Amino acid sequence: MSYQKYGIRPEFVERVKAKMKNSATKEKVKDQLSQVTKYDLRDRTKVRKLVRSIAKTLSEPLTETQEEQIVAFVLAQKIDPNNTLHLLKLWSMFR
Repeated sequence: MSYQKYGIRPEFVERVKAKMKNSATKEKVKDQLSQVTKYDLRDRTKVRKLVRSIAKTLSEPLTETQEEQIVAFVLAQKIDPNNTLHLLKLWSMFR
């Protein structure tokens, strides 16, 4: 998996995926991401805020290193939330 290249552990990803199966939690995260643009996802400061906010929503404490790894991963993906192909790529990565 490409996220492992950034030092993100598979156990962490599995925990987050399990928490996202809860519909209430999923809706909270979707609300947090609803207004995000591709420009927001290319700004390190905004991505860091999103990561912290979502980690808090999921009750996932992050170390500074984990946070930086996730931020680096998101920035490297150059995600456009309005591009279906980008979203499909991400979805398949975390199935």
